[in-house]
Amino acid sequence: MSFWELILIGIGLAMDCFAVAVSFGTSKKLTGKYLYKTAFFFAFFQGFMPFVGWLIAGNFRYLIETVDHWIAFAILAFIGLKMIIQSFRDESGKGKIDIRNTYVLFGISVATSIDALISGVGFGVITVNIAEASIIIGVITFFMTILGSFIGHKSNLISSNWAERIGGLMLVGMGLKILFDHVIMAMQ
Repeated sequence: MSFWELILIGIGLAMDCFAVAVSFGTSKKLTGKYLYKTAFFFAFFQGFMPFVGWLIAGNFRYLIETVDHWIAFAILAFIGLKMIIQSFRDESGKGKIDIRNTYVLFGISVATSIDALISGVGFGVITVNIAEASIIIGVITFFMTILGSFIGHKSNLISSNWAERIGGLMLVGMGLKILFDHVIMAMQ
């Protein structure tokens, strides 16, 4: 696999993190050290998961393929629905989903990297330098997260409550897309 192909794969895999960063950036939750912490978490998981997928591609491939889409959907839908519900309940900002919380960040990082895990499984059956692929994917994700937060932060078109609702809808939508893609693939 060529360097440029890995760049394109990295951009595609980073789009979930980019979308999350835009939504949280709009709500002004990603600034300073929290932005870099988020970018690091996203980059680490996006870069590490292909390696994990590559390692288990041989004997355990069937275990991942049967449940990966359900895991990703459940995590993304849970976090997204919680964001939407809490955006209506609490106008003061207390108790909302806050990506600055390490547990929330961990959950979102894992959920958005499920596709990277599956890509790693795919890398296990083709010729690819997995170290190079993981580094490229991680670096691209890091910078796409910072860019997404910057774009979201500069956008003053919507309130933080609406940004949280939109972010929640985006997470649910990503989960549904992952689930839908796998169901369609299974029918073919």
